[in-house]
Amino acid sequence: MATFDIHLIKPTRYDDDGYPLQWWRSLIPSNSLACVVGLVQDAIDRRVFGDDVEPRMHVVDETHTKVEPRDIVARHRAGGGHTLVCLVGVQSNQFPRAVDIARPLRAAGIPVCIGGFHVSGCISMLDELPPDLREAQDLGISFFAGEAEEGRMDAVLRDGFAGRLEKVYDHLAAAPGIAGAPIPLLDPREIRRNLSSYTSFDLGRGCPFECSFCTIINVQGRKSRFRTPDDLEKIIRTNAAQGVNRFILTDDNFARNKNWESFVDRLLELRRQGLKIRLAMQVDTLAHRIPRFIEKVTRAGADQVFIGLESINADNLEAVKKRQNRIEEYREMFVAWKRRSVVITCGYIIGFPNDTKEAVLRDIETLKRELPIDTIYLNYLTPLPGSEDHRRATLAGVWMDPDMNKYDLGHRVTHHPRMSDEEWEAAYREAHESFYDWKHMETVIRRAVALRSKAQKTTVNRLMAYRETVRLEHTAKLEAGYIRIRRRRQRRPGLPLENPLTFHPKAWWSTTRALLGQIATLARLRLILWRVARDPASLDYVDAAIRPPSKDEDDTFLAAARTTETSQRRAERADAAKAAKAARIDAAQ
Repeated sequence: MATFDIHLIKPTRYDDDGYPLQWWRSLIPSNSLACVVGLVQDAIDRRVFGDDVEPRMHVVDETHTKVEPRDIVARHRAGGGHTLVCLVGVQSNQFPRAVDIARPLRAAGIPVCIGGFHVSGCISMLDELPPDLREAQDLGISFFAGEAEEGRMDAVLRDGFAGRLEKVYDHLAAAPGIAGAPIPLLDPREIRRNLSSYTSFDLGRGCPFECSFCTIINVQGRKSRFRTPDDLEKIIRTNAAQGVNRFILTDDNFARNKNWESFVDRLLELRRQGLKIRLAMQVDTLAHRIPRFIEKVTRAGADQVFIGLESINADNLEAVKKRQNRIEEYREMFVAWKRRSVVITCGYIIGFPNDTKEAVLRDIETLKRELPIDTIYLNYLTPLPGSEDHRRATLAGVWMDPDMNKYDLGHRVTHHPRMSDEEWEAAYREAHESFYDWKHMETVIRRAVALRSKAQKTTVNRLMAYRETVRLEHTAKLEAGYIRIRRRRQRRPGLPLENPLTFHPKAWWSTTRALLGQIATLARLRLILWRVARDPASLDYVDAAIRPPSKDEDDTFLAAARTTETSQRRAERADAAKAAKAARIDAAQ
């Protein structure tokens, strides 16, 4: 019987010093990896290779596990020569590392296929392949563009076994259905390498909106496709049998799922049967308008939400076609979530065409004062390959940094029309320092206590993580983890190999310094929480962000938002929204 080693690897990116960004325990599980694992396992179960082949699947997420190409080559030679390496879910910032992993494998004759948003986005939006993809093809690396359901993965596996991969597997023209497809699945040992033991799954793909900085609409399409409630139950029960009950729902926007209520009702039924479910999800700024949505998803176990706020400047939102965000409803929306003890993280972009450093910092102060957001995830406006912004910049010959490793949203990769490079970087840095200063973090804690949140400790933990991963580890919290690991011999090609006598003490001190800083910050925040919680007057705390709406009170946030709008149409829309809000309050009273 022939053996067939199938390596599924989710690569990381390089840090600013050229070392793979790795942790003892990482934070966010890869849903792309989980989906491909499910598809490959299904192919193995169906014996698509025949009865005379023994397939062996090896799954690695490089954010927490070492990838050593030499070991793969040795296994390949010892196992009879049938090996396939799939680099899964590769984003633009991970593409250089993916190619560096593939290079020695291709030299040994091992078939390698790279899939993910970078490959798919470039093929989808560009008239010709960029230099990094052409270089990869020159090495004999195969590309997979699009999604792999409906048997598409079978062709890659068969060709990989035969050692004859196609140059490109292009499935962008027709997105597959995912109802009844094999479920995303990670081994519990893999899940335990993630901090807090979360796993992930998706229930829908595709997005109806048209934000110009987004890649999803050009890779997964604008037509939404969904799994079924039976699929959801299978996901929950399969993971529960492995002792896993914490999930990240990776849908770009669960509130736009037309079947959301049937999914939530199934979750509620599973909870009634005794299955404990904890859920983090992403929603848009209009989710509060959907009847019963917030009430039902929180009863079903959702206690953390990520919202793409992006900006509180309406001109900025209009410029990037994010017209679905309604600034005049922001506070009402956030308060609706906070009443349900939900921890709110907002994505916020710095570098829109109308931004200046002064305007960015002023908007951050307004946001801190007027909106009950717990944590904020700051990004540079980045022309990601696969987005309309990137295509326009490419066609116009606009300068963009050629190093894809920097396209992680935490590095400036182009120039700004109104800010110098130094001003843009200072705006990003000072905005983060402003939001996560001690005074404001205490305000966030006071709001949680005053609202009698059940997630006060979670709020404290998130504040520490979002503050310190940027400040101490120089990386975003969503790609961070616990206890940084640096591997001297895996430094990026082209950079010198450091002397072990200097490398190891420096690496040890950097990791220790970051760990001690995180512990100190967490201890101080816990002390603030203890002090605030023990103060009887804290339950009476109120500020502009959590004050109940009143028709007689001037809405200072709405007024501030309106002053940023140059269009009379938007001002009229805001006035109409305020009048409708007053009418709702009248009806409630």
